[in-house]
Amino acid sequence: MTQKNDTSTDFILLGLFPWFRHPNLLILIIILIYTAAFTGNSILILLIWLDSHLHTPMYFLLSQLSLIDLAYISCTVPKMVTNYFTGKKNISYFSCATQLFFFLTLGLAKCILLTLMAYDRYVAVCNPLRYTVLMNPNICLQMAAAAWIGGALAALVHTIYPMNFPICGSREINHYFCEMPAILRLSCMDISAYEMVKLVSTIVFLLIPFILILTSYTLIFLTVLRMNSRKGRNKALATCSSHMTVVSLYFGQAIFIYMTPTLAHTPEQDQIGAVLGTIVTPMLNPLIYSLRNKEVAGALRKCMGKCYN
Repeated sequence: MTQKNDTSTDFILLGLFPWFRHPNLLILIIILIYTAAFTGNSILILLIWLDSHLHTPMYFLLSQLSLIDLAYISCTVPKMVTNYFTGKKNISYFSCATQLFFFLTLGLAKCILLTLMAYDRYVAVCNPLRYTVLMNPNICLQMAAAAWIGGALAALVHTIYPMNFPICGSREINHYFCEMPAILRLSCMDISAYEMVKLVSTIVFLLIPFILILTSYTLIFLTVLRMNSRKGRNKALATCSSHMTVVSLYFGQAIFIYMTPTLAHTPEQDQIGAVLGTIVTPMLNPLIYSLRNKEVAGALRKCMGKCYN
């Protein structure tokens, strides 16, 4: 891109780990991960839709998680791969704002959804007699709608503000997509007031949900220890441990990036966190839920058996 920064509203995406010596190997790994994530989440959604045994609140919420992960990885990786193969690193102001909005919407919706999934497991294990009442189909739909709408509304705020901060110098974004901390680094004005707004939002959408999730699983663990049935105890622990694996991966990187000031961590650390949250986690979710869940594995075997017959 030969156009000067002061005559263009385009941003320049420097890409994933621009200092890495073997970019061909890196992009190949990213493509393989994207293919695995896209395939795995698509299969999981299809299985939940086709198998009547999986038409339960837990699997409905899981299908929403897979849908979010599909969109999450697809709003960043295809653009990065396209830029690499075409050699074009520019992204328009509108495209950057759109990418940031969808990235934040999906990320925040995922935080809410993981919290609701923890609540679902809490009710199933700790209050099973009221499970069908507290987790009926209408409530499940309302939960999913709350996650998507809540994420979108918060994302709108955190897209409008950063994208309207003045940029006085270079428009080069040291990242592979338009992420909030990377955009904030370009601003030439004092962003301390917005950092406070970001901290409050992070507490509401990250810290509080994380505490609620930990509380839910602590209560679940205590209830499971009192179970007389070894089979029921093992099933509850298997389901909850898979969920906690996802929670630990996702919330860990998000809290590190967003609960600390933008200048407290380097662009390289931001990229590592983003890769863990937006590329690695969407690939691992289907593997965690299918390999550690007998019902999903059984549905997959039954579906494959029908295909071969």
